[in-house]
Amino acid sequence: MIALVVTASPPKLRGHLTRWLMEISPGVYVGNVPARVRDLLWDQVLENLADGRAIMAFSAQNEQGLEFRTHGQQWQPADFDGVTLMMRPNTSVEQQRNSRRAGWSKAARIRRYGRS
Repeated sequence: MIALVVTASPPKLRGHLTRWLMEISPGVYVGNVPARVRDLLWDQVLENLADGRAIMAFSAQNEQGLEFRTHGQQWQPADFDGVTLMMRPNTSVEQQRNSRRAGWSKAARIRRYGRS
């Protein structure tokens, strides 16, 4: 079973995807295809999707029971001890400012400034 979501896709790609998958909403495709067809469909998406975005989730034999692929997304898959999670980019100004700060504790300040 696979689920494929594409945005800003050309009509050529949408028509090609509807040959193999069912379009349940504009840009959202689901279906049950073999792994070989799934890989060929992903190649078609990458070839025809210039400025758009795509994400494909499909069942797999692993702890989560699924895998996914992304193209043009800000969120990127990251592997944490065998579990794939989506890593969100740090875009907030406050979060970026706080990530540069190290050591908020009193002990960290003492180490930084050499006070005893």
